[in-house]
Amino acid sequence: MNERITHYRNGKIFTAAEGGWAESLVVKDQQLIFSGESEFAEILAPDAEVVDLQGAVVLPGFVDAHTHLIMMGFSLQKLDLLDATSIADIQTSIRTFSESNPDAPRLLGRSWLFSALGGQHPTREMIDAVVPDRPVYLDANDLHSVWVNSAALRELGIDADTPDPIGGRIDRDPSTGEATGMLYETAVMLYVWPKLAELATDEDRDIALALAFRRYLEDGVTGAVDMALGPDELSCLERALDAGNGTLPLRVAAHWLMTREDNDADNVRQVHDVIELHDRIQGPWLAVAGIKIIIDGVIDSCTAAMKEPYSDGTNAEPIWDLESLIPVVTAADAAGLQIAMHAIGDEASEIGLTALEYAIATNGDIPRRHRMEHLESITRDNVERLARLGVVASMQPVHADPAIQENWRAMLGDYRVNRAYPWPEFTEAGAVLALGSDAPTAPHPPLPNMFIATTRMSAIDPSLPPNLPQYALPLAEALAHATRDAAYSCRWENVTGQLVRGKAADFVVLKQDPFTEGADSLLTTEIAMTVVAGSVRYANSAQNP
Repeated sequence: MNERITHYRNGKIFTAAEGGWAESLVVKDQQLIFSGESEFAEILAPDAEVVDLQGAVVLPGFVDAHTHLIMMGFSLQKLDLLDATSIADIQTSIRTFSESNPDAPRLLGRSWLFSALGGQHPTREMIDAVVPDRPVYLDANDLHSVWVNSAALRELGIDADTPDPIGGRIDRDPSTGEATGMLYETAVMLYVWPKLAELATDEDRDIALALAFRRYLEDGVTGAVDMALGPDELSCLERALDAGNGTLPLRVAAHWLMTREDNDADNVRQVHDVIELHDRIQGPWLAVAGIKIIIDGVIDSCTAAMKEPYSDGTNAEPIWDLESLIPVVTAADAAGLQIAMHAIGDEASEIGLTALEYAIATNGDIPRRHRMEHLESITRDNVERLARLGVVASMQPVHADPAIQENWRAMLGDYRVNRAYPWPEFTEAGAVLALGSDAPTAPHPPLPNMFIATTRMSAIDPSLPPNLPQYALPLAEALAHATRDAAYSCRWENVTGQLVRGKAADFVVLKQDPFTEGADSLLTTEIAMTVVAGSVRYANSAQNP
């Protein structure tokens, strides 16, 4: 069989490697066999099929370092409430959505902001006023809380006698004990998610995953790290792998989402189950990388664990305290699993790093590649500590968008807001910084994400003042963190993330040049082509760059 060789020439190719730039790529089947000047490419592959890039910018394919694929696919089908600025706006949108979907057994929405409520507390009665007869589930923008109506509470079986789960809260009327309609943290994970998963079919999940894959390819993403793997999600991914004859539309590394039980034995038993999956599923297209532990919540709902109280004087206990975390982290580290820890509050990162230090001291010098997710508020000492421990800082520029910061800043209300999302501090300390989106808590497209990373301005409303612009990243660095370093975060550094000889031919061709046209062009630049493993997986219908 003749091997397929393609020469992509006359490009402005950002390699995310030493040397920085190339003019040509030569692809042999799935791999790059050359990256450099066109004259040498022509000598190496004189008979190759030639694709003239016409001076277009080419980037390594983006690797979304933190996402939730099937949740993203479902979310794309939900009512989007991000633009709502008041309770009345939310109610109007729900009413219109209800009228447009008269046969839907329940209504699902997403992305509402606490700041849109004008200081009021969300209640079931607010939704009942427009949809009293069908269950309504509205995911907050951070996905860590859900606002529901009375019909949804009945469907969930939640009443005054329903206990709060470990690490979560059912908001209640203090006079009656009845649920108000707000569910936080593990109350979402243990009541809402299982119910909606039970109601969804395998076909529903397959459609959601296919939609997520399609949107990612349209936006130049060639790899993703899924941070919410469970039995249904794994089965869905394996069905897609089978349907693709052992391939997926893009590469996926996945972390099993741990559920905190009330004893160490059950927690560690989950780790042993994941070890079996990790050993079984380690392919080039789908790999079970390790575990995901959600140590705390989020700042917007005051559920992130902070060293000092919130502006209203309250604070939150961690979902996983140090005592419960250490056995799990130690067992996972010893087995070679990657550990990803959601740590938004500065106390949560303290707990997570302490647990990792214990595991490293216990297990000794073995290969490890652990990571900490979000790190929205972290002390300088713990930035240095994270770097010393070799922990990857996995962060999401899109969470720093000024358009969604009003409530975040108000909840802290003090000096802590001036060190929010301090991306450069991590690399200055010597840590690897991997950038992603956390979709569907935030929009998934990487180019607007890079706009926020390089300007600290809003992709939603660019007229807003920048959010701590001293923490902005240069464009080349931001792109490297979203490609090379995102690949490193899931142990793909020998596979993808850079456009150099021997790596996979995963790359994206842009229609504009953000290096010369400025950061604003990142908001409007279209993708001309997305190539995964040497195959064109997406081509813009007007693809001439």
